Amino acid sequence: MPGWKDGAVGRALRGSLEAYQRLAGGLGTASLALCTVGGLLVVAVLCLIGVGLPLLPGALSVVRTVAGWERERLSRWGDEVISPYPVWPNGWSARLRAAAADPATGRDLRWLFTHAIFGFVLGLIGVLLPLLAIRDLTFPLYGWMLPHGTATTSVGIPVDGWAGMVSSVLLGVGWTAILIGLTPAMARLQARPGLRLLEPHPGVDLSARVAELTATRAAALDAHTAELRRIERSLHDGTQNRLVGVTVLLGAARRALKKDLATADQAIEQAQSAAEQALAELRAVVRAILPPVLEQRGLGGALAALAAGCAVPCRVSVDVPGSRPASVDATAYFVVAEALTNISKHSHARHAAVDVRQTRDRLHLRVEDDGRGGADDRSGSGIVGIRRRVEAHDGRVTFSSPPGGPTILDVELPCVL
Repeated sequence: MPGWKDGAVGRALRGSLEAYQRLAGGLGTASLALCTVGGLLVVAVLCLIGVGLPLLPGALSVVRTVAGWERERLSRWGDEVISPYPVWPNGWSARLRAAAADPATGRDLRWLFTHAIFGFVLGLIGVLLPLLAIRDLTFPLYGWMLPHGTATTSVGIPVDGWAGMVSSVLLGVGWTAILIGLTPAMARLQARPGLRLLEPHPGVDLSARVAELTATRAAALDAHTAELRRIERSLHDGTQNRLVGVTVLLGAARRALKKDLATADQAIEQAQSAAEQALAELRAVVRAILPPVLEQRGLGGALAALAAGCAVPCRVSVDVPGSRPASVDATAYFVVAEALTNISKHSHARHAAVDVRQTRDRLHLRVEDDGRGGADDRSGSGIVGIRRRVEAHDGRVTFSSPPGGPTILDVELPCVL
């Protein structure tokens, strides 16, 4: 029971920390939305006197940009929001007509005003809650230095003597309870307008998205075909040849049994050795299809085993509560294995790090090293194979390797297929 409590408390604290980060990020986009609303009002006033129309397409482009940042913020936390924008033509009048005909424009404006007000208020409350909690909890440490009669709690209640100190601490405990209990709901409430209004309108042509998914599925089929060919070559060139050798040796031993027992015993020993080698090669082929360590030790244990076998000292941090489809864990394992292989062979790094965490329905992986950098993801460095496998799951890959390092590989995989 104590372990269960510790686990529940830990999950609650992690959820509150994540919600606090989301609220803080939402406060940033809400501040930008508020400034954009102010700019739109200025442009609207200028339009009333006839000089603001040329500025309107630029103002709407700013709205697009801010909405795009909100989509990126929501996507980073597992709620992927697809950009619905078509390309606007050149010329301010043509751009204005295109913006007026675009259904996303009205939805962006509705989100902008909603987020500028409610998103800002929720984000501000979320950011202030831990500050208020810390202030009241630590008040006894510094309250005695304040002039008599001026000490108050965060809500303005006068603090006088030890009774007031105790009330301040209790108020801080209350703020902490609110912080842990309400911030996840506040973060979801703050994100709701973006999830509802910034996604593509049902009538929007998503042919580009369909084409992208078709391309990734085609790449997945190509990768699957290549994997089948690799397995076929491994079985044909290795295991099958070993088994043919076993058959030949057993036939020779059978013929030698009637003439020379020593020769027959030697042939049987060679056949046994060849059969053992064939079995080892067959086991290696099977393990390459789906590593058994994933089933035996889970994703965290499998990645720890990979890091232990890496030639470069590697730190592993895994936070993956719950379960995921086996194909997602296998892809994550392949990504880390390929990345650590590249680090061992090419990076000249002194340290590497693997960070894996799951947020709602997305698995985030980061593999980083302090090597010389300069890796090209378009060369035969294994990144192309990683990208194909990840995109087959409708995931995303971000690769950065400037000369001099560090090299960072970020991967996002949806956990719901």
